[in-house]
Amino acid sequence: MAAPPKPNNHRAWWKESSVYQIWPASFKDSNDDGIGDIPGIISKLDYIKDLGVDIVWLCPSYKSPQIDMGYDIADYYSIADEYGTVADVEKLIKGCHDRGMKLLMDLVVNHTSDQHEWFKQSRSSKDNEYRNWYVWKPARYDEQGNRHPPNNWVSHFQGSAWQWDEHTQEYYLHLYAVEQPDLNWEHPAVVEAVHKIIRFWLEKGCDGFRMDVINFISKDLRFPDAPIKDPRTPWQWGDKWYANGPRLHERLKGIGSILKEYDAFSVGEMPFVKDEEEVLRAVQFDRGELNMIFNFEQVDIDHGPLGDKFEPGSWKLTDLKKFYERWQTFMYAHDGWNALYWENHDQPRCIDRYTHAPEEYRNVASKMLAVALALQSGTPFVYQGQEIGMRNKETTPNDPRIRQERPDDKEGHAIALQEYQKKSRDNARTPVQWSSAPNGGFTGPNVKPWMSVNPDFERVNAEAQVKDPNSPYRFWGSVLGLRKKYLDIFVYGDWVSVDSPSEEVFAFTRQYESQKALVVCNWTPKTIEWDASNNGVSNIKEVLLSNYGSAADTAQRLASGKWSLRPFEAVVALI
Repeated sequence: MAAPPKPNNHRAWWKESSVYQIWPASFKDSNDDGIGDIPGIISKLDYIKDLGVDIVWLCPSYKSPQIDMGYDIADYYSIADEYGTVADVEKLIKGCHDRGMKLLMDLVVNHTSDQHEWFKQSRSSKDNEYRNWYVWKPARYDEQGNRHPPNNWVSHFQGSAWQWDEHTQEYYLHLYAVEQPDLNWEHPAVVEAVHKIIRFWLEKGCDGFRMDVINFISKDLRFPDAPIKDPRTPWQWGDKWYANGPRLHERLKGIGSILKEYDAFSVGEMPFVKDEEEVLRAVQFDRGELNMIFNFEQVDIDHGPLGDKFEPGSWKLTDLKKFYERWQTFMYAHDGWNALYWENHDQPRCIDRYTHAPEEYRNVASKMLAVALALQSGTPFVYQGQEIGMRNKETTPNDPRIRQERPDDKEGHAIALQEYQKKSRDNARTPVQWSSAPNGGFTGPNVKPWMSVNPDFERVNAEAQVKDPNSPYRFWGSVLGLRKKYLDIFVYGDWVSVDSPSEEVFAFTRQYESQKALVVCNWTPKTIEWDASNNGVSNIKEVLLSNYGSAADTAQRLASGKWSLRPFEAVVALI
């Protein structure tokens, strides 16, 4: 008999927690101006607590021109008027703490708004003391004397990543919108200023940070041209030179040392990271950098062959399983940790993206995805509305990432629009559906919300689901409760793939010492036969959870060696 897997001995409160992400503009409007706000969040803290989560993550709410919905910060010490005040944030922190929850804030320090006082000073003169707080470079000129940007990097919002400033006759770097200039982390004053911001909010009682594109804060100072991978455009991806730069881990250790003083939580958004050792350097338990990162591989799975989100891409269940087979086992073996998520403010709704479930199977598919995510090894993140099974909606393009630089390519633009409907982040930004009242109860009945509510709110809403013991909301609570009840297994146990070649079933075991659980998910809209005995499952000790009826009924039905799994059925059992 093989020896049981070695337990992970580094226990931590953040490993045992789960996180609920709030996009404030679309969560709950308390003053009928059509925009969600912090008092609205406070009014729903009991709803969040009852779901069973431990941490509330508040997306950027700082003072901002809202060019990129708050990710363009004009003042790190003030709250946007439409969201509330610093005093409101203090009330939110207290409201979370009073309920035994923690509050996570967003740290956006790769870039600021061009309306931030730092940048206003920086662009005022080459001699200004803030000039070096941002990345400024002189133009390049061709043989004909035509001016060009310092290199050919593409912005994440399309076009060049460099903007010419007529006043000071230089370009500044903006990896995102033109209005989001990149900070220069090579300048010591920038590092000091960021550390001051972190301490300010930790002193207010904030329990940690989600860190926006944090692996971009160290860049290759040579700023070379990127190779041409997409000949249709002069602008190419330069991530090789701005993601995971030479001083990244030095910078992360500096932040980590402050967080350690407060026993605070950290999760880093780190695009373009696929190298296992690079990830491990950021999240290994004793490194003192980040607790975990958001890996992008599973949300890039349906991108086009050149990596464009709005070009068609295809994937199979085995592709998704390979991602988990790699990172689940690697992190466990090397004392790292995973952040688990299906969707967030930048991604479409997971039912549509990962299951394409017909409407009749919306609820069971939602529940299946909850099981498949939250019972893996890592800290699960639930995005607002995910707990009630919110889906994509037809929407008018509002996303600056949609391709615009080829207006003459009508066919390409039409395809991009089709993909946009499937993958745009606007799908995740529709207001939360609180009730069957007008506007889904998000705002007043006579108010036009900043973004229209999904019209299915009359039959899919939180008020109805809280009352329904069989709803996705209540099932999410059961899954998170099961994770805590069997903490050793589902938090600290190992992860082993079962039936890896299957294109219909996603299954894995979790084991801690002699305790072992099996998770089986039918990823299809049809009833299938799954040979449990052929996959090493000889008997079931107890069914812990099923998204179809009672655990007892499920155990009786699965007593034989071959299991009949109904559409999108998920079963969790001790074996």
